[in-house]
Amino acid sequence: MRNMTLEKIAQALGGRLYGAEGSDLSDREVQGVVIDNRQVEKDYLFIPIRGARVDGHSFIGDAFAKGALGVLSDRVLEDAAGPYIVVKDTEQALKDLAAYYREQIDAYVIGIIGSVGKTSTKEMVASVLGQHFSVLKTQGNFNNEIGLPLTLFCIRPSHQVAVVEMGISDFGEMDRLGVMARPDMVIMTNIGQCHLENLKTRDGILKAKTEVFAHMPASGRVILNGDDDKLQQADTLGMEKHFFGLQGQEFFGSAIAGHVDHVDALLHTPQWEHAVSIPIPGEHNVYNALAATAAGTLLGLSEQEILAGIEQVETIAGRNHFIEAHGMTVIDDCYNANPVSMRASLEVLGHAAGRKVAILGDMGELGENQEMLHYQVGQVVAENGIDLLLTAGKLAGQIVRYVQEHGDKTQAIAYADKEALLADLDQHIKKGDTILIKASHFMNFTEIVKVITE
Repeated sequence: MRNMTLEKIAQALGGRLYGAEGSDLSDREVQGVVIDNRQVEKDYLFIPIRGARVDGHSFIGDAFAKGALGVLSDRVLEDAAGPYIVVKDTEQALKDLAAYYREQIDAYVIGIIGSVGKTSTKEMVASVLGQHFSVLKTQGNFNNEIGLPLTLFCIRPSHQVAVVEMGISDFGEMDRLGVMARPDMVIMTNIGQCHLENLKTRDGILKAKTEVFAHMPASGRVILNGDDDKLQQADTLGMEKHFFGLQGQEFFGSAIAGHVDHVDALLHTPQWEHAVSIPIPGEHNVYNALAATAAGTLLGLSEQEILAGIEQVETIAGRNHFIEAHGMTVIDDCYNANPVSMRASLEVLGHAAGRKVAILGDMGELGENQEMLHYQVGQVVAENGIDLLLTAGKLAGQIVRYVQEHGDKTQAIAYADKEALLADLDQHIKKGDTILIKASHFMNFTEIVKVITE
């Protein structure tokens, strides 16, 4: 890792280095930075974080035993087995070190931001750009103030592009993420109804997410969903901006045909137009493909490279992931949920040929209108011809209430919790079903996926 010796790290953090006197340890570059002692390898830097239940400082000895070159600490250590740097706050030091490391790397950093679709857009953009560049992308859900720095620390000199998710739930968070990532390009997917407990309105969400612009270079580029009324108004502080969508923007899609396992579309750019088969279902994935097309075009990729990247993109567990098991098709989309993504997933289920089953749970962080927003999902269930609706959770019961009150043909059953639903599950599902499983992450609907598929 360039310019990441213990001596330079101590200087960057304003900390004090102990235990390296009389050796060359202070001049050796660390080979990785982790906060989990189980991930320590030779010459790594271990940063212990104080949590609500566990203090990472308790694992400093184990980190040295596994070959750590050094560690950070918020206090002077007795009998330390190796060099350490004392800082005021190790969590803040993690962020400060990420900002310092960002200055040392040459990779072109692309930030993926939005209420819905960050992960699928990140996968699409990385797949496209990977046809031409060496690309690093965010793994898992490492997109917050702890995860983003860990992603940045994975960038190596061999990486030409880094595609990083930037996720927030409150004002000020994007500003802090921007300090670390300093993206050269930002892609904004949409401004939806998420994290309303803190951000209150879509205008609040727009304000919070656009905090990132202050941390981009003057040469920065911004790619926006032009079909989103809020993003149409976004002030990019004079930076070059480009729009994608389905309504004649610079990069637009047409002739969309949805299927249960893919979606076909005609992609249009200022230079070319071409039909493409996107191997992930849902019209929303046309938007993701357009965002990737815009990024690829602006970075000089050919038409053939862009199309190949779109057609080779893969789904990941918990995010519109199809599983064939015991004669049933399971759509595992249980990583997270909000009103926009619920609609998108139910529209995918609506294309299924057999019996359509939706197993839905509570959506979190929707603020004072949470009951109404759940109730409105019931209309989407009705519009897409769902045969059986099973819900778990008090709020998700509002989805069933809509279906029952409007006399829809959908059979709808509300359960108080996931455990009650699981107890009856066998009597509700059968071979030939296509089953959508979706809820916010805290509902832990992965357990339902496992019960059905294993």
